Amino acid sequence: MMAADLIVGIQWGDEGKGKIVDLLAQEYNIVCRYQGGHNAGHTIVVGGKKIALHLIPSGILNPKAVNIIGNGVVVSPEALIEEMKQFDDLDGRLLISDKAHLIFSYHAQIDQAKERMRGKKAIGTTGRGIGPAYADKVSRQGHRVGELKDTKKLQAKIEEYFAINEPYFKALGVEKPDSEQLRKELEFYRDALMPYVIDATNYLWDILELGEHKILLEGAQGTMLDIDHGTYPYVTSSNTIAAGACTGLGLSPKDIGKVIGIAKAYCTRVGNGPFPTEEFGLEGDKLRQQGHEFGTTTGRPRRCGWFDAVAAKYASRINGCDEMAIMKLDVLDGFEKIKVASAYEYEGDRIDYVPSDLENVTPIYIEFDGWESVKGVRKWDDLPVEAKQYIEALEELTQTKIAIISTSPDREDTIVKN
Repeated sequence: MMAADLIVGIQWGDEGKGKIVDLLAQEYNIVCRYQGGHNAGHTIVVGGKKIALHLIPSGILNPKAVNIIGNGVVVSPEALIEEMKQFDDLDGRLLISDKAHLIFSYHAQIDQAKERMRGKKAIGTTGRGIGPAYADKVSRQGHRVGELKDTKKLQAKIEEYFAINEPYFKALGVEKPDSEQLRKELEFYRDALMPYVIDATNYLWDILELGEHKILLEGAQGTMLDIDHGTYPYVTSSNTIAAGACTGLGLSPKDIGKVIGIAKAYCTRVGNGPFPTEEFGLEGDKLRQQGHEFGTTTGRPRRCGWFDAVAAKYASRINGCDEMAIMKLDVLDGFEKIKVASAYEYEGDRIDYVPSDLENVTPIYIEFDGWESVKGVRKWDDLPVEAKQYIEALEELTQTKIAIISTSPDREDTIVKN
Protein backbone atom coordinates (compact mmCIF):
# COMPACT_ATOMS: atom_id res chain seq x y z
CA MET A 1 0.00 0.00 0.00
CA MET A 2 1.35 3.40 -1.04
CA ALA A 3 1.90 6.26 1.46
CA ALA A 4 1.22 9.93 0.79
CA ASP A 5 4.09 12.43 1.08
CA LEU A 6 3.43 15.79 2.67
CA ILE A 7 4.58 19.41 2.30
CA VAL A 8 4.13 21.70 5.30
CA GLY A 9 5.17 25.27 6.10
CA ILE A 10 7.22 25.57 9.28
CA GLN A 11 7.11 29.33 9.81
CA TRP A 12 4.24 31.86 9.68
CA GLY A 13 3.17 30.99 6.15
CA ASP A 14 4.30 32.42 2.82
CA GLU A 15 7.35 30.13 2.90
CA GLY A 16 7.24 29.33 -0.81
CA LYS A 17 5.35 26.04 -0.57
CA GLY A 18 3.78 26.68 -3.96
CA LYS A 19 7.09 26.47 -5.82
CA ILE A 20 8.13 23.26 -4.06
CA VAL A 21 4.75 21.61 -4.56
CA ASP A 22 4.83 22.64 -8.21
CA LEU A 23 8.38 21.29 -8.55
CA LEU A 24 7.63 17.99 -6.81
CA ALA A 25 4.20 17.63 -8.41
CA GLN A 26 5.94 16.74 -11.65
CA GLU A 27 6.71 13.42 -9.92
CA TYR A 28 3.26 12.92 -8.34
CA ASN A 29 -0.05 11.87 -9.87
CA ILE A 30 -2.30 13.23 -7.10
CA VAL A 31 -1.91 16.55 -5.23
CA CYS A 32 -4.26 17.31 -2.31
CA ARG A 33 -4.97 20.46 -0.33
CA TYR A 34 -6.11 19.67 3.21
CA GLN A 35 -6.96 22.91 5.10
CA GLY A 36 -7.40 26.67 4.91
CA GLY A 37 -9.34 28.74 2.43
CA HIS A 38 -8.75 31.47 -0.12
CA ASN A 39 -6.88 33.41 2.55
CA ALA A 40 -3.90 31.32 1.44
CA GLY A 41 -1.85 32.40 -1.54
CA HIS A 42 0.69 30.34 -3.43
CA THR A 43 2.67 32.14 -6.12
CA ILE A 44 4.38 29.96 -8.70
CA VAL A 45 6.74 31.27 -11.39
CA VAL A 46 7.26 29.08 -14.46
CA GLY A 47 9.27 30.41 -17.38
CA GLY A 48 8.98 33.92 -16.01
CA LYS A 49 5.17 33.73 -15.85
CA LYS A 50 3.62 34.31 -12.41
CA ILE A 51 0.55 32.30 -11.41
CA ALA A 52 -1.31 32.96 -8.14
CA LEU A 53 -3.26 30.12 -6.55
CA HIS A 54 -5.55 30.39 -3.52
CA LEU A 55 -7.70 27.25 -3.42
CA ILE A 56 -6.57 25.05 -6.29
CA PRO A 57 -3.64 22.79 -5.32
CA SER A 58 -0.26 23.73 -6.75
CA GLY A 59 -0.08 20.52 -8.77
CA ILE A 60 -2.48 22.04 -11.29
CA LEU A 61 0.48 23.06 -13.48
CA ASN A 62 1.30 19.40 -14.02
CA PRO A 63 -1.12 18.32 -16.81
CA LYS A 64 -0.90 14.72 -15.60
CA ALA A 65 -1.78 15.42 -11.95
CA VAL A 66 -5.22 15.14 -10.35
CA ASN A 67 -5.76 17.96 -7.83
CA ILE A 68 -8.08 17.45 -4.86
CA ILE A 69 -9.56 20.07 -2.52
CA GLY A 70 -10.12 18.14 0.70
CA ASN A 71 -12.87 18.22 3.31
CA GLY A 72 -10.71 20.30 5.69
CA VAL A 73 -10.69 23.24 3.27
CA VAL A 74 -13.31 25.99 3.47
CA VAL A 75 -14.33 26.87 -0.08
CA SER A 76 -15.56 30.19 -1.38
CA PRO A 77 -17.47 29.15 -4.52
CA GLU A 78 -17.09 32.63 -5.98
CA ALA A 79 -13.31 32.67 -5.44
CA LEU A 80 -12.84 29.12 -6.70
CA ILE A 81 -14.83 29.68 -9.88
CA GLU A 82 -12.81 32.82 -10.61
CA GLU A 83 -9.55 30.95 -10.01
CA MET A 84 -10.62 28.11 -12.29
CA LYS A 85 -10.82 30.56 -15.21
CA GLN A 86 -7.00 30.60 -15.36
CA PHE A 87 -6.95 27.02 -16.64
CA ASP A 88 -8.29 25.15 -19.65
CA ASP A 89 -9.78 21.68 -19.42
CA LEU A 90 -10.01 20.98 -15.70
CA ASP A 91 -12.17 17.90 -16.25
CA GLY A 92 -10.60 15.00 -14.41
CA ARG A 93 -7.80 17.25 -13.09
CA LEU A 94 -9.70 19.06 -10.32
CA LEU A 95 -11.84 17.34 -7.70
CA ILE A 96 -13.61 18.82 -4.67
CA SER A 97 -14.65 16.97 -1.53
CA ASP A 98 -18.39 16.96 -0.96
CA LYS A 99 -17.60 17.44 2.77
CA ALA A 100 -15.65 20.69 2.36
CA HIS A 101 -17.48 23.62 3.94
CA LEU A 102 -18.72 26.63 1.99
CA ILE A 103 -17.84 30.28 2.53
CA PHE A 104 -20.51 32.79 1.57
CA SER A 105 -20.35 36.57 1.32
CA TYR A 106 -21.92 36.96 4.76
CA HIS A 107 -18.95 35.13 6.30
CA ALA A 108 -16.64 37.82 4.92
CA GLN A 109 -18.96 40.53 6.28
CA ILE A 110 -18.84 38.94 9.75
CA ASP A 111 -15.05 38.65 9.55
CA GLN A 112 -14.57 42.29 8.63
CA ALA A 113 -17.09 43.54 11.19
CA LYS A 114 -15.38 41.63 14.01
CA GLU A 115 -11.96 42.95 13.02
CA ARG A 116 -13.32 46.51 13.11
CA MET A 117 -14.80 45.90 16.55
CA ARG A 118 -11.48 44.56 17.89
CA GLY A 119 -9.77 47.83 16.94
CA LYS A 120 -6.13 47.80 18.03
CA LYS A 121 -6.51 44.18 19.15
CA ALA A 122 -7.45 43.01 15.65
CA ILE A 123 -5.96 39.67 14.67
CA GLY A 124 -5.09 40.87 11.18
CA THR A 125 -7.20 38.42 9.19
CA THR A 126 -7.55 38.71 5.43
CA GLY A 127 -11.24 39.53 5.91
CA ARG A 128 -12.20 36.70 3.54
CA GLY A 129 -14.57 34.95 5.96
CA ILE A 130 -12.37 31.97 6.78
CA GLY A 131 -12.72 32.18 10.58
CA PRO A 132 -16.53 32.62 10.56
CA ALA A 133 -16.90 29.71 8.13
CA TYR A 134 -14.84 27.44 10.41
CA ALA A 135 -16.84 28.77 13.39
CA ASP A 136 -20.07 27.76 11.67
CA LYS A 137 -18.59 24.36 10.94
CA VAL A 138 -17.66 23.76 14.58
CA SER A 139 -20.99 25.09 15.87
CA ARG A 140 -22.78 22.76 13.43
CA GLN A 141 -24.34 25.61 11.45
CA GLY A 142 -22.16 25.25 8.37
CA HIS A 143 -23.04 24.18 4.85
CA ARG A 144 -21.01 21.71 2.80
CA VAL A 145 -20.16 21.64 -0.89
CA GLY A 146 -22.26 18.51 -1.45
CA GLU A 147 -25.36 20.45 -0.42
CA LEU A 148 -25.17 22.41 -3.67
CA LYS A 149 -26.76 19.35 -5.27
CA ASP A 150 -30.14 20.50 -3.88
CA THR A 151 -30.09 24.30 -3.99
CA LYS A 152 -33.71 24.70 -2.82
CA LYS A 153 -32.98 22.78 0.36
CA LEU A 154 -29.70 24.65 0.86
CA GLN A 155 -31.39 28.02 0.41
CA ALA A 156 -34.01 27.12 3.01
CA LYS A 157 -31.28 26.13 5.48
CA ILE A 158 -29.38 29.40 4.91
CA GLU A 159 -32.54 31.46 5.44
CA GLU A 160 -33.33 29.48 8.60
CA TYR A 161 -29.75 30.13 9.78
CA PHE A 162 -30.31 33.88 9.37
CA ALA A 163 -33.63 33.74 11.20
CA ILE A 164 -32.06 31.93 14.18
CA ASN A 165 -29.09 34.31 14.35
CA GLU A 166 -30.96 37.54 13.52
CA PRO A 167 -29.93 39.48 16.69
CA TYR A 168 -26.27 38.53 16.13
CA PHE A 169 -26.29 39.65 12.50
CA LYS A 170 -28.12 42.85 13.37
CA ALA A 171 -25.48 43.73 15.97
CA LEU A 172 -22.72 43.20 13.41
CA GLY A 173 -24.54 45.07 10.66
CA VAL A 174 -24.75 42.00 8.39
CA GLU A 175 -27.82 41.97 6.16
CA LYS A 176 -29.81 38.89 5.20
CA PRO A 177 -29.27 38.01 1.51
CA ASP A 178 -32.08 38.76 -0.90
CA SER A 179 -33.99 35.50 -1.56
CA GLU A 180 -34.07 35.77 -5.33
CA GLN A 181 -30.43 36.79 -5.52
CA LEU A 182 -29.48 33.91 -3.20
CA ARG A 183 -31.39 31.44 -5.39
CA LYS A 184 -29.55 32.56 -8.53
CA GLU A 185 -26.20 32.54 -6.72
CA LEU A 186 -26.62 28.98 -5.43
CA GLU A 187 -27.76 27.69 -8.82
CA PHE A 188 -24.73 29.31 -10.46
CA TYR A 189 -22.41 27.67 -7.93
CA ARG A 190 -24.13 24.31 -8.42
CA ASP A 191 -23.80 24.38 -12.20
CA ALA A 192 -20.15 25.46 -12.07
CA LEU A 193 -18.86 23.19 -9.30
CA MET A 194 -20.97 20.03 -8.96
CA PRO A 195 -19.28 18.30 -11.95
CA TYR A 196 -16.07 18.32 -9.87
CA VAL A 197 -17.56 17.17 -6.55
CA ILE A 198 -16.76 13.67 -5.25
CA ASP A 199 -16.37 11.66 -2.05
CA ALA A 200 -12.68 12.55 -1.82
CA THR A 201 -11.89 10.30 1.14
CA ASN A 202 -13.06 7.11 -0.58
CA TYR A 203 -11.31 8.23 -3.75
CA LEU A 204 -8.00 8.58 -1.88
CA TRP A 205 -8.46 5.29 -0.04
CA ASP A 206 -8.88 3.52 -3.39
CA ILE A 207 -5.79 5.23 -4.81
CA LEU A 208 -3.70 4.29 -1.76
CA GLU A 209 -4.96 0.71 -1.84
CA LEU A 210 -4.04 0.29 -5.50
CA GLY A 211 -0.55 1.67 -4.86
CA GLU A 212 -0.14 2.77 -8.47
CA HIS A 213 -0.05 6.56 -7.97
CA LYS A 214 2.15 8.88 -5.94
CA ILE A 215 0.22 11.28 -3.70
CA LEU A 216 1.42 14.66 -2.41
CA LEU A 217 -0.41 16.49 0.38
CA GLU A 218 -0.25 20.29 0.58
CA GLY A 219 -1.12 22.58 3.46
CA ALA A 220 -1.71 26.33 3.53
CA GLN A 221 -0.36 28.97 5.93
CA GLY A 222 2.37 27.76 8.31
CA THR A 223 2.92 25.84 11.55
CA MET A 224 3.20 28.97 13.71
CA LEU A 225 -0.34 29.88 12.63
CA ASP A 226 -1.84 26.54 13.68
CA ILE A 227 -5.02 26.98 15.73
CA ASP A 228 -3.69 24.72 18.52
CA HIS A 229 0.09 24.96 18.26
CA GLY A 230 0.68 28.44 16.85
CA THR A 231 0.84 31.91 18.42
CA TYR A 232 -2.76 31.90 19.64
CA PRO A 233 -4.95 33.94 19.28
CA TYR A 234 -3.00 35.41 16.34
CA VAL A 235 -3.45 32.29 14.26
CA THR A 236 -5.57 30.93 11.44
CA SER A 237 -8.70 28.86 12.08
CA SER A 238 -7.47 25.39 11.14
CA ASN A 239 -4.74 22.86 11.88
CA THR A 240 -1.90 23.80 9.54
CA ILE A 241 0.47 21.11 10.86
CA ALA A 242 1.08 17.73 9.24
CA ALA A 243 -1.52 16.06 11.46
CA GLY A 244 -4.15 18.32 9.85
CA ALA A 245 -3.74 16.33 6.64
CA CYS A 246 -5.31 13.33 8.34
CA THR A 247 -8.45 15.15 9.49
CA GLY A 248 -8.53 17.33 6.37
CA LEU A 249 -8.56 14.41 3.95
CA GLY A 250 -9.78 11.41 5.93
CA LEU A 251 -6.40 9.67 6.08
CA SER A 252 -4.85 7.78 8.98
CA PRO A 253 -1.36 8.61 10.36
CA LYS A 254 -0.18 5.36 8.76
CA ASP A 255 -1.05 6.80 5.34
CA ILE A 256 1.56 9.57 5.67
CA GLY A 257 4.98 8.95 4.14
CA LYS A 258 7.78 11.54 3.89
CA VAL A 259 7.20 14.96 5.49
CA ILE A 260 9.02 17.92 3.93
CA GLY A 261 9.09 21.17 5.90
CA ILE A 262 9.31 24.43 3.97
CA ALA A 263 11.03 27.52 5.38
CA LYS A 264 12.40 30.77 4.01
CA ALA A 265 16.07 31.59 4.56
CA TYR A 266 14.69 34.41 6.74
CA CYS A 267 11.24 34.97 8.32
CA THR A 268 8.08 36.86 7.42
CA ARG A 269 4.67 37.26 8.97
CA VAL A 270 1.40 38.83 7.77
CA GLY A 271 -1.03 40.21 10.32
CA ASN A 272 -0.61 40.84 14.03
CA GLY A 273 0.94 38.71 16.74
CA PRO A 274 4.37 37.87 18.16
CA PHE A 275 7.33 37.73 15.79
CA PRO A 276 10.57 37.58 17.84
CA THR A 277 13.05 38.16 15.01
CA GLU A 278 11.19 41.00 13.29
CA GLU A 279 13.46 43.77 11.97
CA PHE A 280 11.94 47.26 12.02
CA GLY A 281 14.83 49.18 10.44
CA LEU A 282 16.70 49.24 7.15
CA GLU A 283 17.50 45.52 7.21
CA GLY A 284 13.80 44.65 7.48
CA ASP A 285 13.02 47.01 4.60
CA LYS A 286 15.78 45.44 2.51
CA LEU A 287 14.42 41.94 3.12
CA ARG A 288 10.94 43.13 2.15
CA GLN A 289 12.06 44.80 -1.06
CA GLN A 290 14.49 42.08 -2.20
CA GLY A 291 12.01 39.35 -1.30
CA HIS A 292 9.00 41.16 -2.83
CA GLU A 293 7.28 40.48 0.47
CA PHE A 294 3.73 41.56 -0.22
CA GLY A 295 0.83 39.17 0.35
CA THR A 296 -0.37 37.09 -2.63
CA THR A 297 -3.94 37.29 -1.35
CA THR A 298 -4.12 40.81 0.11
CA GLY A 299 -1.11 42.70 -1.23
CA ARG A 300 -0.27 43.72 2.36
CA PRO A 301 3.42 44.35 3.15
CA ARG A 302 4.77 41.41 5.15
CA ARG A 303 6.65 41.89 8.38
CA CYS A 304 10.23 40.71 7.84
CA GLY A 305 13.04 39.47 10.05
CA TRP A 306 15.85 36.99 10.51
CA PHE A 307 15.59 33.19 10.51
CA ASP A 308 14.23 31.89 13.82
CA ALA A 309 15.93 28.54 14.38
CA VAL A 310 14.14 27.98 17.71
CA ALA A 311 10.70 28.22 16.09
CA ALA A 312 11.87 26.18 13.07
CA LYS A 313 13.17 23.37 15.30
CA TYR A 314 9.86 23.36 17.19
CA ALA A 315 7.89 23.25 13.95
CA SER A 316 10.08 20.51 12.48
CA ARG A 317 9.51 18.35 15.56
CA ILE A 318 5.75 18.88 15.73
CA ASN A 319 5.40 18.01 12.03
CA GLY A 320 7.85 15.11 12.09
CA CYS A 321 9.84 16.61 9.22
CA ASP A 322 12.15 14.15 7.50
CA GLU A 323 13.83 16.98 5.63
CA MET A 324 13.52 20.67 4.93
CA ALA A 325 13.50 22.95 1.90
CA ILE A 326 15.03 26.41 2.32
CA MET A 327 13.44 28.97 0.04
CA LYS A 328 14.54 32.40 -1.22
CA LEU A 329 18.19 32.07 -0.26
CA ASP A 330 18.91 34.68 -2.95
CA VAL A 331 16.98 37.32 -0.96
CA LEU A 332 19.92 37.38 1.46
CA ASP A 333 22.30 38.38 -1.36
CA GLY A 334 24.32 41.49 -0.55
CA PHE A 335 23.90 41.47 3.23
CA GLU A 336 27.22 42.04 4.98
CA LYS A 337 26.07 40.10 8.06
CA ILE A 338 23.16 37.67 8.44
CA LYS A 339 21.59 36.87 11.81
CA VAL A 340 19.90 33.71 13.09
CA ALA A 341 18.04 33.38 16.39
CA SER A 342 19.66 30.34 18.02
CA ALA A 343 17.92 30.73 21.42
CA TYR A 344 15.63 33.05 23.37
CA GLU A 345 15.95 34.99 26.60
CA TYR A 346 12.78 34.36 28.60
CA GLU A 347 12.06 35.50 32.16
CA GLY A 348 15.78 35.98 32.75
CA ASP A 349 16.78 32.55 31.44
CA ARG A 350 18.24 31.32 28.16
CA ILE A 351 15.87 28.80 26.56
CA ASP A 352 15.92 26.76 23.34
CA TYR A 353 12.19 26.03 23.08
CA VAL A 354 9.02 27.95 22.09
CA PRO A 355 6.99 29.04 25.14
CA SER A 356 3.24 29.60 24.96
CA ASP A 357 3.65 33.37 25.41
CA LEU A 358 6.10 34.02 22.59
CA GLU A 359 5.45 37.75 22.97
CA ASN A 360 7.75 37.84 25.99
CA VAL A 361 10.93 36.39 24.48
CA THR A 362 14.01 38.22 23.22
CA PRO A 363 15.98 36.47 20.46
CA ILE A 364 19.62 35.59 21.05
CA TYR A 365 21.41 35.90 17.73
CA ILE A 366 24.45 34.39 16.12
CA GLU A 367 25.93 36.13 13.07
CA PHE A 368 27.16 34.81 9.74
CA ASP A 369 29.17 36.44 6.98
CA GLY A 370 27.09 37.34 3.95
CA TRP A 371 27.79 36.64 0.29
CA GLU A 372 27.56 38.49 -3.00
CA SER A 373 25.02 36.40 -4.95
CA VAL A 374 23.47 32.94 -5.14
CA LYS A 375 20.75 33.90 -7.62
CA GLY A 376 20.07 31.14 -10.13
CA VAL A 377 22.62 28.69 -8.69
CA ARG A 378 21.51 25.10 -9.35
CA LYS A 379 24.34 23.04 -7.84
CA TRP A 380 25.49 22.82 -4.22
CA ASP A 381 29.13 22.99 -5.24
CA ASP A 382 28.51 26.32 -7.01
CA LEU A 383 27.25 28.10 -3.90
CA PRO A 384 29.58 30.61 -2.20
CA VAL A 385 31.31 29.10 0.82
CA GLU A 386 29.49 31.54 3.13
CA ALA A 387 26.10 30.37 1.83
CA LYS A 388 27.09 26.74 2.39
CA GLN A 389 28.14 27.56 5.95
CA TYR A 390 24.81 29.28 6.53
CA ILE A 391 22.79 26.28 5.26
CA GLU A 392 24.89 23.83 7.28
CA ALA A 393 24.35 25.93 10.42
CA LEU A 394 20.57 25.92 9.87
CA GLU A 395 20.67 22.13 9.57
CA GLU A 396 22.46 21.86 12.89
CA LEU A 397 20.29 24.41 14.70
CA THR A 398 16.98 22.94 13.50
CA GLN A 399 18.20 19.34 13.75
CA THR A 400 16.72 18.73 10.31
CA LYS A 401 18.39 17.78 7.03
CA ILE A 402 18.10 20.46 4.32
CA ALA A 403 17.51 18.65 1.04
CA ILE A 404 16.24 21.45 -1.23
CA ILE A 405 17.48 25.04 -1.65
CA SER A 406 15.73 27.61 -3.82
CA THR A 407 17.85 30.36 -5.39
CA SER A 408 15.19 32.25 -7.36
CA PRO A 409 11.41 32.17 -7.86
CA ASP A 410 11.77 30.13 -11.05
CA ARG A 411 11.09 26.40 -10.89
CA GLU A 412 14.44 25.47 -12.40
CA ASP A 413 16.60 27.50 -10.03
CA THR A 414 16.61 24.88 -7.30
CA ILE A 415 19.40 22.87 -5.68
CA VAL A 416 18.46 19.29 -4.73
CA LYS A 417 21.07 17.84 -2.36
CA ASN A 418 21.66 14.11 -2.31
